[in-house]
Amino acid sequence: MSPSALLLLELGGIIFALAILARLAGRLGISPIPLYLLGGLAFGDGGLIPLITSQDFIDTGAQLGVVLLLFMLGLEYTGDELVKALRTGTTAGFVDLLANFTPGYLVGLVIGLGPIGSLFLGGVTYISSSGVVAKLLSDLGWTGNRETPIVLSILVFEDLAMAVILPILGALALGGTLAGTVASVVAALTLVALTISVAARHGHRLSRAAFSASDEVNLLTVLGVTLLVAGLAEQVHISAAVGAFLVGIGVSGDAANRVRTLLAPLRDLFAGVFFVFFGLSIDPGTFPDVAGYAVALAVITGVTKAATGWWAAYRAGMSQRGRRRAAATLLARGEFSIVIAGLGLSAGVGGGLGPIAAAYVLIMATTGPILARLIRQRPVG
Repeated sequence: MSPSALLLLELGGIIFALAILARLAGRLGISPIPLYLLGGLAFGDGGLIPLITSQDFIDTGAQLGVVLLLFMLGLEYTGDELVKALRTGTTAGFVDLLANFTPGYLVGLVIGLGPIGSLFLGGVTYISSSGVVAKLLSDLGWTGNRETPIVLSILVFEDLAMAVILPILGALALGGTLAGTVASVVAALTLVALTISVAARHGHRLSRAAFSASDEVNLLTVLGVTLLVAGLAEQVHISAAVGAFLVGIGVSGDAANRVRTLLAPLRDLFAGVFFVFFGLSIDPGTFPDVAGYAVALAVITGVTKAATGWWAAYRAGMSQRGRRRAAATLLARGEFSIVIAGLGLSAGVGGGLGPIAAAYVLIMATTGPILARLIRQRPVG
């Protein structure tokens, strides 16, 4: 068989498999992320059907997936919303960071990841899945609940924290000089602050000036600018993902709604490819060595994340039922935990980071939505 025919067959098979897995996830009422990861494990080395010719294409698609994920995340927030979230949710955000980053970091030290690798595992256990949480709020009819703004303020803080954490992790993992690492971190913080400030004051005007009535022109403009900024950010060791996130923040108003509609299908496709690629990079035979640690982390950080949501809702005067909903909503980890783990793998962090991150996300992305649905069915009390 010719290499080009084999490439098309492999890619077609992967994309068709993603469609089947997404449909199955919808039937089960869970995020498709765990099923995408399992699909990647099945196609990788040591899996059922190892891929032969499409690895390079999937690698490129995975990079696009990360960029689009973070860009679309940035679209969810305006500069004003970010400033407001920082003012109202900072205390809960720092409690969330301390309570859920620390267990991952400590377990990383125990399993031999070292101080730098353990930082990546701490990031994996820290950040909730914005995508899964947003879908849960919509599916369960909780969008208008009184505790929902509290949940969203914590998510916004996490997403902003990730814009700072990613370049720090990237700079540390690259093993550069102390001066170079500090310069990258300062540059990242400056860009985040500058972007939020400009978006809060001039976001609507800039968006109106940049966008036209043609969806074709808008799509090409957004993709071009996002990839250019992501590439420039990567070049100066800030992280392509952070660059894409900042571009998303800068787009607001009607332009953001139009771009969200245009790019959502592309985001879903390449994000699915990204999760498959992450699964491809892991040998399923390594799972038994980390399964116990992954389960322990899932239990510990499930408790700490739920406690964070409960405490934040209690502090805001929510009812007991509202506190339970806030606690359950935040449990799921997903796309951004895998983004952080993927950054660690690309930076050369080994020692079981990939397998334990995959196993942990498989558990949390599946059990989080299930527990939230059980909370909804529980009588008032």
